Amino acid sequence: MKRWIPFLKSDPHVAVVRLQGTIAASGRSLNDRGLANSIEKAFRSKPKAVALEISSPGGSPVQSSLIAARIRRLADEKDIPVFAFVEDVAASGGYWLATAADEIYVDRGSIVGSIGVISAGFGLTGTMEKIGAERRVYTAGKSKSMLDPFQAEKPADVKRLKGLLDDMHVYFKDHVNARRAGKLAEQDLFTGDIWVGEKSIDVGLADHVGHLVPAMKDRFGDKVKFRRFGQKKPFLSRFGMQIVDDAVSGIEERAAYARFGL
Repeated sequence: MKRWIPFLKSDPHVAVVRLQGTIAASGRSLNDRGLANSIEKAFRSKPKAVALEISSPGGSPVQSSLIAARIRRLADEKDIPVFAFVEDVAASGGYWLATAADEIYVDRGSIVGSIGVISAGFGLTGTMEKIGAERRVYTAGKSKSMLDPFQAEKPADVKRLKGLLDDMHVYFKDHVNARRAGKLAEQDLFTGDIWVGEKSIDVGLADHVGHLVPAMKDRFGDKVKFRRFGQKKPFLSRFGMQIVDDAVSGIEERAAYARFGL
């Protein structure tokens, strides 16, 4: 009741935003559109700080950038500190999300890093012939059918893809260098390698070993409360084709976590 009585001072609170899962523009994955409302509400709740609970193996670089940019924009506008708490993993796009924070906490077993870019797929050359089907593709523009999985790999296509990946890698590196300026060790941290717990602190990718509740109580006192916000799924998403989409997303998510032994 105290929070509703205007002349009584409310206990301070920390807004907690949970960021768990792979990052993609669609499906049940983390994305800017799905998180926008929760992030906005978290900052509007007038917290002492916003805490990000992160467990993500990564995904879309654009969605990672959009989510992190939204968090930073609101943090700067409202002058609210942001703290990231890495659980199992903050790798690739998951680490991009962590860099939205002013300080990054890890568990001793957390996996951090994988600052690189990857493109993966399957080559199905000859599959169509085996089942008696003929593939017909017509394009205007010589690069329109680049890396068609049903055609033999073309060196020019591979070269172009690697160029795109290199461009995205530069973007990722620039972002990390800007957000972690003055903290990074003088070694190549952008090979796609990963670090565990305290070693991620040693190389400057994280700041502290610690967990959300005790860390926030140490900063804001034992009376601090926690209000949780997260990406909500629409009720109708449980039905129809969304079930299939979620099943596929679930398989992809498990494969993404499996790359880190999780």
